[in-house]
Amino acid sequence: MSQRISMLLAALLLAAPVAQAAPGADARREIAQLIASLDGSQCRFQRNGSWHDGSDARAHLQRKYDYLLKKDMVDSAEQFIERAASQSSMSGKPYRIQCPGQPEQTAAAWFGARLQALRHRAP
Repeated sequence: MSQRISMLLAALLLAAPVAQAAPGADARREIAQLIASLDGSQCRFQRNGSWHDGSDARAHLQRKYDYLLKKDMVDSAEQFIERAASQSSMSGKPYRIQCPGQPEQTAAAWFGARLQALRHRAP
């Protein structure tokens, strides 16, 4: 009987989702700055083949971030970039960003560069 209970407990532990910590204050600040960085720019954001202005992009990324928070699926700026800001969760197509005077690039590369710049500016 005790072996059966032990096996049942082991199975339950294996089936339980792995808990992740909610983003800390630094991660929340970085993610908020990343989301806002498009809104305050002249850059365009491509999603599933359609171009959107910074305001639309900000709203879309905020919705995705809010969803990930509810599901406890993001605890760092890197995870936000990977899970929300890099590609469409519906089609799998990569997001793209085009800023005036600069070549079009993947959103993952653009947000990664912005994150590095934010971290180098932080005291």
